[in-house]
Amino acid sequence: MSAADTEADLGAEIAATVRGVVGVAGLSAGAFGTVATPLPGGRLDGVALRADSVQVGVVVWFGHPIPGVTARIRAALAPLVPDRAIHVSVEDVVAGAPQDGGPAAPAAERGGAGR
Repeated sequence: MSAADTEADLGAEIAATVRGVVGVAGLSAGAFGTVATPLPGGRLDGVALRADSVQVGVVVWFGHPIPGVTARIRAALAPLVPDRAIHVSVEDVVAGAPQDGGPAAPAAERGGAGR
């Protein structure tokens, strides 16, 4: 397996992990498209793999506190890249609810179960 294959696999795993985090609507390469990893045959938008760090660009669902979302992203990625710093940039916030039955807000973020 080549280094490019390894990076592609790691990038794909990071992208899938981030998409599964509560409050994340999707990945984003950012306004200038700089949060991306070049791969053979294309690029992975929303994940930038560097030698000593990983940067992810995300779109967050409205109503999810951004500090909570970014903390969950860092916690989810830490086991995948223990030797790299994790930088999270929130590129946008969108209204609505997950259309695919995706992750919902924990009760504490929604104001408790009784609201």
